Amino acid sequence: MADVVISRDETGTILVTATPDSGGPDFTRAVLDVGGATLSWPDVTDIGLPNAEIHDVAQAQQWLWAVYGEGVAKAVDEDVEASTEDTELARLAGRLAFGHWAARWWPASYLDGIPALATDLLGLELAALTYQCQQLFDDSLDELTTELIEEHQAALDPLIQWWRADGPVAHVLRLIDAAADSAGLDSEPLNRLRSFLDDPATGALIDPAELFAPQDEFALAAGEATGVTGRVIARGTGTNDWRRYPPGFVDASEDAVTWVARAVGARRQVEITAAAGTLSPEVALAADVQANRVPLTKQDDQWTGSAELSGQDIDVAVLLPGFDPGVGDDVRAEREAIRELARQRLTLGSAEPFLAEIVAASGD
Repeated sequence: MADVVISRDETGTILVTATPDSGGPDFTRAVLDVGGATLSWPDVTDIGLPNAEIHDVAQAQQWLWAVYGEGVAKAVDEDVEASTEDTELARLAGRLAFGHWAARWWPASYLDGIPALATDLLGLELAALTYQCQQLFDDSLDELTTELIEEHQAALDPLIQWWRADGPVAHVLRLIDAAADSAGLDSEPLNRLRSFLDDPATGALIDPAELFAPQDEFALAAGEATGVTGRVIARGTGTNDWRRYPPGFVDASEDAVTWVARAVGARRQVEITAAAGTLSPEVALAADVQANRVPLTKQDDQWTGSAELSGQDIDVAVLLPGFDPGVGDDVRAEREAIRELARQRLTLGSAEPFLAEIVAASGD
């Protein structure tokens, strides 16, 4: 049993606080939009009971009791403390929220040895979890599962090959079939799934890493630009703030962004190199150098660019113009905590790893 505090903010939104919120950066938090409310987990390294911001009490009552217990559901209208307990829906909601967090913030890095998660595989498991958590979503359930299944159904055939009669793979496939049936979905991959479930075949055990090849190879490494003349006068590591570009654009390592300053005659020039991530975006990144915006060009496994220097202090950071939320607090310690979380989960020591984590851990 645990105590939660129920209060209202200045807008009248009801706040259910089960876990203290230290106000950490967005990449340390998991969030889930549900019927009439937003659930949040302030620290993904310790997923427990969520906090809730309730803007529609009547709609939220469909799941409040199942997440927090009847005591909290009754206390919401009274703005008082109440006791809650761990429930199955709270556990599933936390798992679903973590999966969505991983789709956005998983610190894939060749340099740090943290493999990416298979995007379509993770998306299908999120569809299955969403269906399991249908009490949270009510009328929006079919829309949510439809989007996930249609976007990620390329992983269905490999999942069928990975079939285990009584294991987590079979559980996910059956849930996907039920979710697709509920949403009225039809496609060739889904038809193959239905045919298989009607008469499951047994075959040889298959290494899942062979079934879910990564979309792109990891970056090899960030290194010094080639073909550049001039005397090296300084070199260093730039800031790699994950909040300043979408996932997969840049290797998540703290050392992924490097720079070299050179004396070229009377001029001073800096070359920036950032190890590329797992995606090949059509849009281009840039670098902040001495408050100037420097375009970067993707060449194989690296983003590169150069600029003239006008002073001694050199600060370099990468960003996607238009996406960038601006420079914030120094969150290097928080980024390292997330890397450590990923490393721990890839040991598969958690009670219920995602299938995408099992695949990542089984790869080279």
